[in-house]
Amino acid sequence: MWDLTHELGSGLPYPGDPPASVTPHATFEADGYRVADVACSTHSGTHVDAPAHLLEDGATLGAYDVETFAFDARVVDCTDAGAREAIPAGRVPETDADLLVVRTGWSEHWGDEQYFDHPYLTAAAAARCADLGYHVAVDAPSVDPSPSPNASDGDPAGYPAHHALLGDERLILENVTNLRALPERCTVRAFPLRVDADGAPVRAVAGD
Repeated sequence: MWDLTHELGSGLPYPGDPPASVTPHATFEADGYRVADVACSTHSGTHVDAPAHLLEDGATLGAYDVETFAFDARVVDCTDAGAREAIPAGRVPETDADLLVVRTGWSEHWGDEQYFDHPYLTAAAAARCADLGYHVAVDAPSVDPSPSPNASDGDPAGYPAHHALLGDERLILENVTNLRALPERCTVRAFPLRVDADGAPVRAVAGD
């Protein structure tokens, strides 16, 4: 099995989001036991986006049965895509999988500002994923371009890839990691915290 999950509280928060933290609340020395205070957003670390994240009347996580988060995955290698480069619809294969895992290699930049200059899906690529019935996972902070000092006028405005996927009730897994180890076909389990919200951190694990 392969752990596809960043440690919660590591890395940098998405620009504008609150940071995640795991800090001592009670200590063995002072209290005779340990309790940690965990603070995070619904999109901290390795997480899942539900349609309610960007759609006013979108479904929350509570609308999805737990088995939805057990995926038959197809991995597509996009490690040749450069910084802030668009991944076109032609890179989206047609398979019988229900999760497309887009491997860009960008998780290697986790923890530094370069992480936010990741490749991203075009609106057409995201729409093709939705048409083929795929949920999508990426080893980057977003399926759309992220805010960065290196952003350009040529970047798409808004969140077109998110809207194409979430508008079709597809789920989006972001900030996954350790994708280089995965075979082309595998299973992915990415169970979110049980919160009826717009998203939640997940523990994502793959198996062959």
